[in-house]
Amino acid sequence: MGPPKNSWADMKTQTIDLTSSFSALPQYKDALAQAGLKSIDDVFNFQAGTDLNKANLAKFRRRIKFEISNPQITLFLKTYNHPPVLTQIKNWLAHKAVCTTAAYEASAIISLNNSGINTPKLISFGQQRGGILEKRSFAITEKIPDAESLEKKIPPFEDHRRKNAFINRLANFVRKFHDTGFRHRDLYLCHIFYNGTDTFYLIDLGRAFIPVIFSYRYMVKDLSQLNYSASKPIFSYTDRLRFLKNYLGKGKLTVTDKRLIKKILKKCRKMLCHDKRCKKPAPFVK
Repeated sequence: MGPPKNSWADMKTQTIDLTSSFSALPQYKDALAQAGLKSIDDVFNFQAGTDLNKANLAKFRRRIKFEISNPQITLFLKTYNHPPVLTQIKNWLAHKAVCTTAAYEASAIISLNNSGINTPKLISFGQQRGGILEKRSFAITEKIPDAESLEKKIPPFEDHRRKNAFINRLANFVRKFHDTGFRHRDLYLCHIFYNGTDTFYLIDLGRAFIPVIFSYRYMVKDLSQLNYSASKPIFSYTDRLRFLKNYLGKGKLTVTDKRLIKKILKKCRKMLCHDKRCKKPAPFVK
């Protein structure tokens, strides 16, 4: 299944038109223009801001953090310049829709917001295609105000009661996300933001999709990634069981639930072996 149909209409209502090479929310157009962003060419020639590219980022991708004034906010720009054809075909098959790379994330943002899942605000979008193939596309989102990723900062817990309440709320948030039918495929703590007042946000939704088949398999993958990224000194085995019970909505785990735990732990061990081979730091130890 591809992006829910109503997401396209919602984007047009917000003047984020997926058929346009450059479109933006009206209240941000002047500020973007002042920053030199008035067309898709401007976007791909943009040199201001802070480059957020990493060593393992694909060459056709680019990420930039920059500021605008009136309103005074921080924005994130993601660009995709001539993605490999094989990558595009894989996206078509996964999403069951022929779209541009940025369109998948833009659509997921709109759809999840409509379902009550907090995501970054979509500010601007653009794309160019040659036939069915993507030439280039981009999306600009607003920085989530007063929030940080759970990878960078876990809120201080004054006592077990507060910690348990936090775990319960996180489990409910992840369950609500999965109840939409979406699977993230990169559900690590670095992609969950928390504002310190009981509100969670989900970011980096470029790979998020609604699988037609293997929905359970991708749920296990999401839960495994979340468990793997949860540092063991902070979250104990008991904490993890509390999370899973709340996620499943059960006071006592069944035999089927225990099989799920085994699948999650098996997946985590595979990720641990991979990280060790690549000499990467691994937060999870079994």
